[in-house]
Amino acid sequence: MTMNVIGTGVGRTGTYSLKLAINRLGLGPCYHMEHVLQNMTEQVPLWSDALKGKTDWPAIYAGFESAVDWPTAAFFRELLKEYPSAKFVLTHRSPESWAASFGSTIYKLITDRSGAPPEMRAWLELAANVIAHTGFPDDSDNEDLMKAFVAHNEAVKATIPASQLLVFEVKEGWEPLCEFLGTPVPDEPFPRTNNREEFWDLVADSAGR
Repeated sequence: MTMNVIGTGVGRTGTYSLKLAINRLGLGPCYHMEHVLQNMTEQVPLWSDALKGKTDWPAIYAGFESAVDWPTAAFFRELLKEYPSAKFVLTHRSPESWAASFGSTIYKLITDRSGAPPEMRAWLELAANVIAHTGFPDDSDNEDLMKAFVAHNEAVKATIPASQLLVFEVKEGWEPLCEFLGTPVPDEPFPRTNNREEFWDLVADSAGR
């Protein structure tokens, strides 16, 4: 199995928009945390093992040819070794705007997980562990989050060879992404989705499946 594109940007950096863009460019199907949420019984144990150093990438990514978002972003070092010819995309935004978005969505969800429906708790515990593994533990304040966000991005840039890495903000649109991936530029707007309201809708819809 090969992987075309691996996203190293953490959640709330435009990862869902990037997923849609990768699919539109014919380099998918593209894996996203949404798949874990919708397939908890199968996916949560696989990622729990990965956190213990026991990875089965073909099983995790079965049926996919690209991947973005958490949990993928937490394992960029391992994935570079596993897929040395893949292209990597680091989605980012300002640390201040990221911390505000993350704090009101993902972080709120995982820090309030004790009150979640029982059927979601294993997924939420995994998400919290993956996010902590990336450098964002439960007790982080806003300043800690911003520092950890910068540290993650710098670690990616220090690890992935520059020729294989695109540092990208989704507001830049198709051109830099398509140039990096060697694909034609679609004659349509770049996907813009998963704002804070859509995030909560996605969680509610997936949990209700």
